[in-house]
Amino acid sequence: MNDHLPDIYRSFRDVYPKVAAAQDELARTVSSAGPLDDRSQRLAKLGIAVGALAEGAVRSNARKALEVGITEQEIEQVALLAISTRGFPAAAAALGWVREVFPARP
Repeated sequence: MNDHLPDIYRSFRDVYPKVAAAQDELARTVSSAGPLDDRSQRLAKLGIAVGALAEGAVRSNARKALEVGITEQEIEQVALLAISTRGFPAAAAALGWVREVFPARP
């Protein structure tokens, strides 16, 4: 998984380990603060990233979604849902970003 981490993210964690640890703890705390399961949380986070046009976060959340068993088709639907809320250009960009993380097909 670390193969996909941007250099700036790795560098930040190296330079500010206490801040990174605090952020990690916050992430764990908010994940356990409500009734959503891992799958639902991952889809929500992917949708938020798509809406924000956060390219790195879209890729990261798509990868993590695959890891928890969310299908490529489900991930693509999240991107497609952005058409009516964020607009076609955002949805098309997100669709491209998520497809970049899908395993290569023979």
